[in-house]
Amino acid sequence: MDETTRWRLMVTLSRRDALKLALLGAGAWMLTPIWARGKKMPMPDFPTGERLGRVCIGGKVEVKARPDADSPTVAVLYEDAVVPWEREVVGINLHRTNQRFVQTPQGYIWAPTLQPVANKPNTPLTAFPYAKDGMWVEVTVPYVDIFLANPPARSPWLKDTSRPRLYYSQVLWVDQIKQGDDGAVWYRINERYGSYGDIFWARAEAFRPITPEEIAPISPNVENKRVVVDVNYQTMACYEGKEEVFFTRVSTGAKYNASGQAVDKWATPVGTYPIWRKLISVHMSGGTTGGGYDLPGIGWTVLFVGTGISIHSTFWHNDYGVPRSHGCVNARPEDAKWVFRWTLPVVPYDPGDVTIGMPGGTLIEVVEG
Repeated sequence: MDETTRWRLMVTLSRRDALKLALLGAGAWMLTPIWARGKKMPMPDFPTGERLGRVCIGGKVEVKARPDADSPTVAVLYEDAVVPWEREVVGINLHRTNQRFVQTPQGYIWAPTLQPVANKPNTPLTAFPYAKDGMWVEVTVPYVDIFLANPPARSPWLKDTSRPRLYYSQVLWVDQIKQGDDGAVWYRINERYGSYGDIFWARAEAFRPITPEEIAPISPNVENKRVVVDVNYQTMACYEGKEEVFFTRVSTGAKYNASGQAVDKWATPVGTYPIWRKLISVHMSGGTTGGGYDLPGIGWTVLFVGTGISIHSTFWHNDYGVPRSHGCVNARPEDAKWVFRWTLPVVPYDPGDVTIGMPGGTLIEVVEG
């Protein structure tokens, strides 16, 4: 084709054809992996401080002049806002069980609405140190944006958000490592258990590799272990024989839904159950529209009822001591991890999942005070 013919084709291109070509180009760019696009994408600039808090509920959170829900509002924050966590104090919030407030430079925030977080970026790895096909990682920054590698979205939570993120303390499986032209390292997140099939890319600095040593069993040779969950007092205790070796507050099955209606089906079932499955991380979903849930990266999961009831890590609230789950036992990440390591069966690093038959593992006793 000579230059004259080529020029004629270009000038006679219709607006519709030009738009098609533009869309094709944009589509090709979108299909390019995020790490290969050559566009610098810096990590978020979080506040400084040893301890931070992330607004972990939808809608707005009011910052109060005093640790009193009826005191003047001095500022308003929205979901995923991150603030310095100076200290926790006891205040006044009538008609609420939790009376804790977090003091921040701006004022006081009701503690259940703030997830305790930290900003601890990591040096990216270029190879998997502990298993041939991947590694377990934990998010160690308040949040990290993730980018879908295999659209369209499949998970309900992913379809309902325009800003997909992972949050502090979530546990995921990484199965690929790539470095972009700008030098940034990206991890490919591919959930091993419970996934709808979505795969993501995320900046590697946000994730701390979990070592096999830190999931090693605690007191594995001790007999007569049992976990007691009290749904009246919202507590969890671990016993070796008659000696209590661990105690914490938890959140068990909610008694009421968001509309204030009684919901018996969310109750954590009272009784004694052996652990039948444990997973380092799992994608959890269930329920129905409006009352359902869909949550990726749930760490340190200990299943003890066949319907899926478990003890597990929690990142979406800080309201321990109050019933608010769909039947599971919500625990702080560090508490869930301790129970995961202390109970039987033992879970190997790879594959990070164990299922056993009867008589099962450590007994979980769910009691009513």
